[in-house]
Amino acid sequence: MISQWQLRAAFAARLSEMYGREVPAYNTLVDVSREVNEDALRAQGADAERLGSISRVTAERHGAIRVGTPTELRHVARIFGALGMRPVGFYDLREAAASAVPVVSTAFRPVDAEELARNPFRVFTSLLTPADPRFFDAELRSRLETFLAGRELFPPELLALADRAEAECELPEADAERFLQLAVQAFELSTEPIDKSWYEELERVSAVAADIGGVRSTHINHLTPRVLDIDELYRRMTDRGIEMIDTIQGPPGWKGPDLLLRQTSFRALAEPRALRLADGSVTRGALRVRFGEVEARGIALTPAGRALYDRLLTLADAETARRPAADRTEVARALWSAHVPATERELAAQELAYFTYRATPDRPHDGTQPPATIDALESRGWVRADPVVYEDFLPRSAAGIFQSNLSGEGSRNTEQEGTAYDSDWLSGAIGREVLDPYALYEHQQSLSITQIGRELGLDIDGTHD
Repeated sequence: MISQWQLRAAFAARLSEMYGREVPAYNTLVDVSREVNEDALRAQGADAERLGSISRVTAERHGAIRVGTPTELRHVARIFGALGMRPVGFYDLREAAASAVPVVSTAFRPVDAEELARNPFRVFTSLLTPADPRFFDAELRSRLETFLAGRELFPPELLALADRAEAECELPEADAERFLQLAVQAFELSTEPIDKSWYEELERVSAVAADIGGVRSTHINHLTPRVLDIDELYRRMTDRGIEMIDTIQGPPGWKGPDLLLRQTSFRALAEPRALRLADGSVTRGALRVRFGEVEARGIALTPAGRALYDRLLTLADAETARRPAADRTEVARALWSAHVPATERELAAQELAYFTYRATPDRPHDGTQPPATIDALESRGWVRADPVVYEDFLPRSAAGIFQSNLSGEGSRNTEQEGTAYDSDWLSGAIGREVLDPYALYEHQQSLSITQIGRELGLDIDGTHD
């Protein structure tokens, strides 16, 4: 029998192999990531594994896909449910991007700490929003929804196997193999000719809309390895002649702890595609939709920590608008250094980040009684704090990656009011609860404090002084 986490690990590995065949530059990205990670491990020793073992970091991937309808999204949820992955977080990229990106998104991922340690595969999944009149007028919306309703992304056999795997938390080996074959095939780039005029009509609205609604299939849009030093990765990829996007999205590089998520990518490549013309003939063309992304993950921030991060982004925007010649990265780094605590201990004390706690195994017995607050337990050496890895995404960063790889700005009718979407709406569309990432991190932290209390015979106050 093949368990869910084994299915998840196998699917991630096969998807990576498939994507490497289709987008060879991705293999270069993986190779350079591995080199950077090995060098970081040699240079930093155990500190390099502060946010996850090197085996986890090396195996880690997140993918991205795009679908057109709530029904397709529910089918995706069944497939990822088979892999022990649940929808976490709501991201509105319509509001986060300056270009036209008419999608709302969630991420399917494991939520249990043990499952994340085994294989933390995530898939950032975006849903097209044809009902938003800023992007689609009534006539185009009607034709788009008719087109989407007429396609089938996932064969019934795949969905049936997915339901079995989710219900039973495993599959027999032969069925597991069939499931993996069908699942990987579902995300391969189709060779079916694309209706050129229909694709281009949608592309005038948004290249993302065309990639979703201009074809009769879906595909893996990008695949992302994790790296320990993203600035060094960016430099080495550029030295190899790979064209990278202009910036690293997310927090600036600085001397304090790594926080949240930093991302960058190589630019979308022109890939040959078959295009069907109005007279029915087929010609060869090229489309730019797929790219290779890389990420560096840091510590998960609390709502207060995230509010600080968002405020600093706003300040950096204002400062660079006031001084256009200024280097935005340097502006952000200066703000970060001035306002963000520079140590893990200070982050915890100000309740800006999440940590788990474990008893110190080698603490000398000095006859004292353990204190009853988590701060005092840590400061007096009774427990050690381990940072909780940020497992999720940043809408502005995701939109920035999408935007940097678009061939045009698209169009948006700002005189129209946008259609409202939120986490509750998305939960209804998926047919599954979209989980709150903060609640997951808080639970992980609280569980560790409760466990410490049991071990030490204390009722521990988990708040900080």
